[in-house]
Amino acid sequence: MDTFNYEELAKRARSQIPDKVLQKERFEIPKISSQITGNRTFIKDFLQIAATLRRDPEHFLHYMARELGSSGNIENGTAIFVGKFGMFQVEEKFNRYVNEYVLCHECKKPDTKLFKENRLWFLKCEACGAKKSVADVR
Repeated sequence: MDTFNYEELAKRARSQIPDKVLQKERFEIPKISSQITGNRTFIKDFLQIAATLRRDPEHFLHYMARELGSSGNIENGTAIFVGKFGMFQVEEKFNRYVNEYVLCHECKKPDTKLFKENRLWFLKCEACGAKKSVADVR
């Protein structure tokens, strides 16, 4: 029978944990701001927000358009939606997107990847390894 001491087991376990799990860097959800002009709502720095979230801007745009019940497009890094949507509405939809498509459902870390396997979309956490199916936005 093999016997191990605690230190050997701890070192072996630590070597199998991804480095991202142990990093203490702080992920901050970017601030989203909207502006209403005429019958349109503009979200500034839309491409930068999508890049910070590490998500495809088109995926993010489709989600926001669907949730707002509108059509939208991106021009010069700004998302433009047809209709008047207040800041509270935009922030609420944005926070839902982050919770559903960015943060891990198990460990709540943002180290996730969104990918399609066959016809289903999945969110896979690179920190803890959790995998969860998520709804398609189209």
